[in-house]
Amino acid sequence: MLLLGIDIGTSSIKVSVVDAASQTAIASAQYPDNESPILAPQPGWAEQSPDMWWQQVQHAIELCNNSGKYNPHDISAIGIAYQMHGLVLVNKDQHVLRNSIIWCDSRAVEIGNKALTAIGEKKCLRHLLNSPGNFTASKLAWVKENEPEIYDQIDKIMLPGDFISMKLTGEINTSVSALSEGIFYDFKSDKLSKDVLDYFGFNKTFFPAIQPVFSSHGTLLRSVAEKLRLKAGIPITYKAGDQPNNALSLNVLNPGEVAATAGTSGVIYGVSDQLTYDPQSRVNTFAHVNYAEEQKRLGVLLCINGTGRLYSWVRSLYGPSLSFAQMNEKATEAPSGCYGLRILPFGNGVERMLANKPIGAHIQNIDLNIHSQSHIFRAVQEGIACAFRYGLDIMRENGMNPSVIRAGKANLFMSDLFTEIFVNATGVPVELYKNDGSAGAALGAGIGSGIFATAAEAFSKMKKIKTVEPANTKFEPIYQDWKNLLKTQLEKTNQ
Repeated sequence: MLLLGIDIGTSSIKVSVVDAASQTAIASAQYPDNESPILAPQPGWAEQSPDMWWQQVQHAIELCNNSGKYNPHDISAIGIAYQMHGLVLVNKDQHVLRNSIIWCDSRAVEIGNKALTAIGEKKCLRHLLNSPGNFTASKLAWVKENEPEIYDQIDKIMLPGDFISMKLTGEINTSVSALSEGIFYDFKSDKLSKDVLDYFGFNKTFFPAIQPVFSSHGTLLRSVAEKLRLKAGIPITYKAGDQPNNALSLNVLNPGEVAATAGTSGVIYGVSDQLTYDPQSRVNTFAHVNYAEEQKRLGVLLCINGTGRLYSWVRSLYGPSLSFAQMNEKATEAPSGCYGLRILPFGNGVERMLANKPIGAHIQNIDLNIHSQSHIFRAVQEGIACAFRYGLDIMRENGMNPSVIRAGKANLFMSDLFTEIFVNATGVPVELYKNDGSAGAALGAGIGSGIFATAAEAFSKMKKIKTVEPANTKFEPIYQDWKNLLKTQLEKTNQ
């Protein structure tokens, strides 16, 4: 039995077809080969076209089907993972009203800050587990304030995965996990937040029907099925944000288990059974994929906006002819600490762990007589690892103390050097697995369709590649130097 997984990333769309019996991908495809554009009409803004995502999803499925490795009509269920926090608006005809305001957009920070004050800081944190910040609810409020002609046409609001599900099925629905990441959900009452809707004046009819993550979200339209060479009526049985999905794909489902990823953004994601929150909302708590009223499972998420995004930017300037693998190899030529070269890996929107301060990215202490391409590449990896350590220390303040972190051998974790730097910076071992967001979404569909009785069964054949243990205690002075540089920049921003 075959399962199709779709991962709607910021840089590209990835799809995989997974054989349920072996729990392995038999075909995968990515579209486009280059990175999808992030539109920035003004500094601090970040948008993408939902219709672009839909076109790319179709291209990626077509590429996968063209592999000839399976019969598309053997696919029995579809799962969707998606970039979190994006706002998609459609009218009654299911037409997109504007570009999606995506996860790293910063325009709504002050709107969220005012909501926090008006609703009450304690109430927000106890009920929403977060400040409204620049999450989806605040983005919708920005549209209401600044684009009333668009706001008046809204029939439904949704997250990116809800939109792709709608294009596949014609049905619009969402989940508690999605609503919580948008800061629309009240965890005390386990329903849409009356406080948020009343404060912003949102119409309750904007919100689609709520479905469990592992359940039917609609069936494939015949017109779409014919175009994609799939069977009409295939159910979509799983839909989750990319970070909860990454945790699922690493079998991180129980309290105390922790996952990490270092793609466009960098994330550490730990599972808790408590309605926990950071008093300053520097790390955020959302409903995990297995959240239920009777069994709370929350995902505590640290997000660094500019990890892979920074590495890609550095590549375009300092090594445009190099592959990422070649950059990683070059980085090994530089010594630990890079003779004082330090990089703050920010600049892709405001950072929640820095209290939504727009400090930008910084390259400091360049010595023109010493530093070369290899030093730049290594300093980027060290700077990203230091940012992870800084955020992990915040998570530790809030009771999340991982003894091990699971990560897929993908993106920056494909670099042995980065993985080594990461474990030495954080002091936590990393278990590496062959893992992929689209394959995880496919297995999620297997859970939702009942092919697997439990999530544990769906990942029973997952094999660890290796464990990387901390080995270099000499990294602490490098981290403290980096932290002092960050402190200086934060003080300048606050002036």
